[in-house]
Amino acid sequence: MKKQANLDMTRVDRLGQALARRLNDHATDLPHDITERLRAARMQALAQRKPEPVLTTQPQWVVAGGHGKYPLDEGLNVWSRLASALPLLALLFGLATIHVFQNEHRTNEIASLDAELLTDDLPPNAYTDPGFLIFLKSNPSPAKVSD
Repeated sequence: MKKQANLDMTRVDRLGQALARRLNDHATDLPHDITERLRAARMQALAQRKPEPVLTTQPQWVVAGGHGKYPLDEGLNVWSRLASALPLLALLFGLATIHVFQNEHRTNEIASLDAELLTDDLPPNAYTDPGFLIFLKSNPSPAKVSD
């Protein structure tokens, strides 16, 4: 694959060189004003060209048995371990808090339902009687009992 890419780049380079040679050969036949305009356009293009990045070397600490850039780094010390465990602890605390509040809400709902059943005029055994369930289904509107 690389060999094919190199061949293609070689062909492109040869084509570019052939075009440049032919243009240079015919450049001598152009009038002076066109040559000056082309020279001015070439200068403008060169002025706007991005400068090529210059690669420089940077000194680096090298310690025997070390990793190079940060020789005084102690790795994972106590504080960095605690800092990495802090998000996990916050997540666990949040989940535990949600669990407690949801259980409390559910307990309050069950307690209010029990309180309604126990303070109702009907005894709780009436709700388990199959005849009473048939009566409730046949009479959708509850009958008012006057005292």
